[in-house]
Amino acid sequence: MKAMILAAGLGTRLRPLTNTIPKPLLPIAGTPLIVWNLLLLKRHGFYDVVVNLHHLGPMIEQALGNGSKYGLRIYYSHEPVILGTGGGIKQAEANFSGEPVLVLNGDTLFELDLEALCAAHLQRKAAATLVLRPDPDAARWGLVEVGDDGRIIRITGRGKPESGPAQARMFAGIHILHPRLLRDVPKGKESSIIDAYVSAIQRDEPVFGYDLTGYWSDVGTPERYAQAEHAAATGLIRLGDRLAETPLTSPFTP
Repeated sequence: MKAMILAAGLGTRLRPLTNTIPKPLLPIAGTPLIVWNLLLLKRHGFYDVVVNLHHLGPMIEQALGNGSKYGLRIYYSHEPVILGTGGGIKQAEANFSGEPVLVLNGDTLFELDLEALCAAHLQRKAAATLVLRPDPDAARWGLVEVGDDGRIIRITGRGKPESGPAQARMFAGIHILHPRLLRDVPKGKESSIIDAYVSAIQRDEPVFGYDLTGYWSDVGTPERYAQAEHAAATGLIRLGDRLAETPLTSPFTP
């Protein structure tokens, strides 16, 4: 299974930091955020990674190269016009060879057993598996409702009609999808992958949730960026857990 990191975003909430440095290259404990996730992917057996690019994309490509210095193969999907999560994944579809793909948001820092996630996805024969988190503010992030059988029944109120109790969750920006769900995603146009998931739920395709209980942070605002730096400094999340070789440092400073 290949992986994809969504790294095309403008990083508007982190300006002025992201005026000159793309958000995926912002350092956490001296190492670019995207490298934390590349090393996590490698640790769990993902060696082929697609990265989509838009805002300051050449800086990301220059920093990561072809991935060989991390023991990976990195492929790039260039977006002259930003395409969002749906359009961005659709644009990169040819790289997936018709197989399921693991997708990570480029602005999340987390700890999760990706091998266990993939095993659950395959065992359930899911069309998609979304990593979710219990959160008292789930509605503020975008409410995901999960039935007793683990299947997602609604996302932000869209999906199946009201039917019995549901668990409230938020989407953590980590997901596995089968490319067949991209069939109706318009190519070359901005869209959200959530629309494809809602359509799949309405067609009664198996779209499952998978709970994340470990560390997670959306490094999307100055406050959460500072929190992620503090988490790394205090050992809540450790780069050393992901490294197989020499620690990697960022050539960029905010």
